[in-house]
Amino acid sequence: MSNKVALITGITGQDGSYLAEFLLSKGYTVHGIKRRSSLFNTDRVDHIYVDPHNEGVRFFMHYGDLTDATNLIRIIQQTQPDEIYNLGAQSHVQVSFETPEYTANSDALGTLRLLEAIRILGMENKVKFYQASTSELYGKVQEIPQTEKTPFYPRSPYAAAKLYSYWATVNYREAYGMYACNGILFNHESERRGETFVTRKITRALARISLGLQDTLYLGNLNAKRDWGHAKDFVEAMWLMLQQESPEDYVIATGETHSVREFVELAAAELGIKLRWEGSGVSEVGIVDSIDSEKYDQITNNQYTNNEYTSNQYTNQPNKNSTFKIQNLIGVPIIKVDPRYFRPTEVDILLGDPSKAKQKLGWQPKTSFSELVSLMIKSDLYEQQKDVHLKNGGFEIKNFYE
Repeated sequence: MSNKVALITGITGQDGSYLAEFLLSKGYTVHGIKRRSSLFNTDRVDHIYVDPHNEGVRFFMHYGDLTDATNLIRIIQQTQPDEIYNLGAQSHVQVSFETPEYTANSDALGTLRLLEAIRILGMENKVKFYQASTSELYGKVQEIPQTEKTPFYPRSPYAAAKLYSYWATVNYREAYGMYACNGILFNHESERRGETFVTRKITRALARISLGLQDTLYLGNLNAKRDWGHAKDFVEAMWLMLQQESPEDYVIATGETHSVREFVELAAAELGIKLRWEGSGVSEVGIVDSIDSEKYDQITNNQYTNNEYTSNQYTNQPNKNSTFKIQNLIGVPIIKVDPRYFRPTEVDILLGDPSKAKQKLGWQPKTSFSELVSLMIKSDLYEQQKDVHLKNGGFEIKNFYE
């Protein structure tokens, strides 16, 4: 077991929570930076939080922000980390078009502030620095698949900000001899993915539709292709990058690409729903062609449990809307295209080549595309069944439209 200390920005996010779990399992003391919010925003890490008054605590949270240099200097000085994982960012591509200045401030200058804090504190030879780079750097792809040597062509304010961070990390490595590296991570999802990201939006909406809680799922470009992996697999690669003799940049990907349309079809199939597509462009719709009632009954009657979820306390109560019949969806268009979700500059296909990571790090993705979709659907179905119980009990439930 290790006695190392790690500092994670973005610890309350999908990747941060999985990384914190992973490092704690390795014996690390883990410090995380969270932004102040009027609402609790620590759901993803609440299960690993320990009362700081207890003995032997190895998990700590600090208020901070990547836009506040003095705050970052103070936290690094106080925690004295051996490893810093910069996962914090405004990470939603579509939102970056609406908040380009803030995205640049947090995603680009935030990285610079961390690198400068390390240098100002004279910790260049002590701290190893991981920068969360992104496949969005490739944007208008110059070759397929993309490797560490593929030229970048960012197509969003988010990607442009991340491009600055990428080169700042390289520059500090070369100029000051810092152990600083970029993980060029392709799309990675999980049951903890933010609800506004397309994959989680799909699984949550389809779970709700299958339970009679929602009518329609609106999407943008159905033909966009991405290389999708599981976040839990990818955080291991982050750690491996900081355990090498010398710092290098790595592409982390599965080496497979699938369209948004494929993701929708597979997620629906998990619920026993077969879709057919009609129309084209903004007029295209996904219509329920048939229902596998046996599969639907099996997945909705069985309680989804794994190490992330507790047993359902409502096992003696129905898991379905008492007034809803799944067969009534046959012939109904449940998927529609909304131009509002088109990007001003689209990224059509991303496909990573993780050969270098496999060879030098010994890293391998463990979760297949179909397993990923299945995990996400089952998790969201479990969560949405709670709303069914509330609705059946006469309580008001929240509606989701984005």
